[in-house]
Amino acid sequence: MSRPQTTLEQLKAEANYRFLVEAENQGADILIEGKRYKNFSSNDYLGLAGNLPLQQAFFSQLQPDSEFLLSNPSSRLLTGNSLHYARLEGTLSTLFGGRAALVLGSGYLANAGILPAITGKGDFILADKRVHASLIDGLRLCEAPWERFRHNDMSHLQALLSEALGYKNYKNIWVVTESLFSMDGDFAPLQALSQLRERYGFKLYVDEAHAFGLYGQGLGYAREVGVEPDIVLATLGKALASCGAFVLCSHEVRELLINRMRPLLFSTALPPINLLWSDFLLKRLAEFEPQRQKLARLVGLMGGQSPIVPLMAGENAKALEVADMLRQRGFWVHAIRSPTVPRGQARVRLSLNAGLEEEDIVQLKEAWNCIG
Repeated sequence: MSRPQTTLEQLKAEANYRFLVEAENQGADILIEGKRYKNFSSNDYLGLAGNLPLQQAFFSQLQPDSEFLLSNPSSRLLTGNSLHYARLEGTLSTLFGGRAALVLGSGYLANAGILPAITGKGDFILADKRVHASLIDGLRLCEAPWERFRHNDMSHLQALLSEALGYKNYKNIWVVTESLFSMDGDFAPLQALSQLRERYGFKLYVDEAHAFGLYGQGLGYAREVGVEPDIVLATLGKALASCGAFVLCSHEVRELLINRMRPLLFSTALPPINLLWSDFLLKRLAEFEPQRQKLARLVGLMGGQSPIVPLMAGENAKALEVADMLRQRGFWVHAIRSPTVPRGQARVRLSLNAGLEEEDIVQLKEAWNCIG
């Protein structure tokens, strides 16, 4: 048996085999193989992806000659740095009080590339145990040594900081976390982290991928709790229903990223039409408060902390079984299994969005209660 075959058979035996299905998203619904489901797996938190009046308003204000909109044949460092990048980054800078902004191809590319670009052998990185896989891959590419502290455990982080400062002469120490954790739906204690930053002098990197658009009038959870991280990473492809990502930082760090960040240097630039769509939505971010309020009501009805609600199942096979039973009842959900989450903590991950109705939440809770 070949190595790929052996690996695939092992994945199947561990209930960890994955496959792709063709999907057609239709607002709060999704069509899979001709069957309609309520979509509880989308990161389109504000329900903007299916907002036809919004799309029509966007296309109506485009220039008639739009042939240039559909592609961008080079990296930003060659010929791909269209004027629409400057426009979008200017909008972001204005929204965030003049901070430098840099738009990137995706959140994964950003997290995989930022830390290796801004740190070196004389630095040290401490990351929350449950940061996203993209950040873990970024850590693995760093020359700087790194450790992970227990999830949201400020005492453990403080002990690691004290040890690092007591025995090593690091140039810089970075602490890395998500603001809203993508698998557990809980929040980082950003205010406590900010207080520790004042005491220990480290730099704070916060991934706002799942919080941007939802909190702080749309500007993120850090804005909501009054914390300004040294680096903020957020995506444009979740609540904002576009694609790409952006980093907020100092102007000096932005210049360093332009010179050293490999996913920026060697990736094809985003098409202008996507940059224009992102800019269009960002300028209307404050207008989406009704969607944010509706989503908050749905979260409250579901009994969650945030739009991300894990239904714990335990082992991989059980999570797959629960997901299948919910799908049979008309809810499109996914089982999240190890190693994405710790072994024994497999779950069905619900992702609520403003396109859903209260009746959808009630029906899903009834289905879950019947299964549980």
